[in-house]
Amino acid sequence: MANGENRPVRASILVVDDEVGIRDSFEAILSKEYDLLFAGSGPEALRILATRDVNLVLLDIRMPGMDGLEVLRRVKELNEHTEVVIVTAVKSLKTAIEAIKLGASDYITKPFDTLEILSLIKRVVEKQELLKEVLYLRSEVARDHHFENLVGRNARMQEIYDLVKRIGDNNATVLLNGESGTGKEVLARAIHQQSNRSQRPFVAVNCAAIPAELLESELFGHEKGAFTGAIATKVGKFELATGGTLFLDEIGHMRLDLQAKILRALQEREIERVGGTRTIKIDVRILAATNRDLRKAIEEGTFREDLYYRLNVVPITL
Repeated sequence: MANGENRPVRASILVVDDEVGIRDSFEAILSKEYDLLFAGSGPEALRILATRDVNLVLLDIRMPGMDGLEVLRRVKELNEHTEVVIVTAVKSLKTAIEAIKLGASDYITKPFDTLEILSLIKRVVEKQELLKEVLYLRSEVARDHHFENLVGRNARMQEIYDLVKRIGDNNATVLLNGESGTGKEVLARAIHQQSNRSQRPFVAVNCAAIPAELLESELFGHEKGAFTGAIATKVGKFELATGGTLFLDEIGHMRLDLQAKILRALQEREIERVGGTRTIKIDVRILAATNRDLRKAIEEGTFREDLYYRLNVVPITL
């Protein structure tokens, strides 16, 4: 992730249908643009959804054993934000209305039209992206930070400006070192604005300002009921920064167990919400900053050496 190996995370779709031919048809239509998962029954689909985060479920309404409407109920219990489109061979308005009432986004009928399916899926995925942007805009004040926000005309600062321009588009992880007040966040925003992610969110988290017991939920989000007070599912900063940049300020103050989760996110490009079991793919560039001597912290056993080397791909000292 830190070495320019980022690839955009493709939307994932779970196709649930007991007919092999229908599953094959969806694979032929959708595999070029989306990551696909397949299930031949309701229980199999629910097992997949318990461990994987998907953008959309294409759900057959008529299956032996557990029918589509019951699967839909169970899916919404697992994650109310999962989008479900009902697929039915019967043009039954009554069934479609019932499915919509249960939380389905839409329905399509067999035999289906390829262009109609592609258009519908595109709308659903764009809706999810817009929802994340709304959540981001609600949690952050949108500001533009370019080089005019940076103060400093000496030779060292000019070297830093040149370096920022060079690393803008390579997705390398950057570690900013410097005392408080030296402009680390301003520089991080400038790196973001110079990158090919500039049109996506820049999400900043001050790891020293958030109580340790709340920081994990802030970063990774949590599922409804994960702990006392978790009355609704919360999307974390990693998800809010999808496609953009996550700035972890004062990362040297982060406790060791959270450092391990950050390391896993960097290595695997996936996370799990607090109280959740589903893996969520992420496409995020990490910029980190610290006013602490992390090498000394490693010697003292308060900072992970493997995480330090993951973060310190491009070091900049202010």
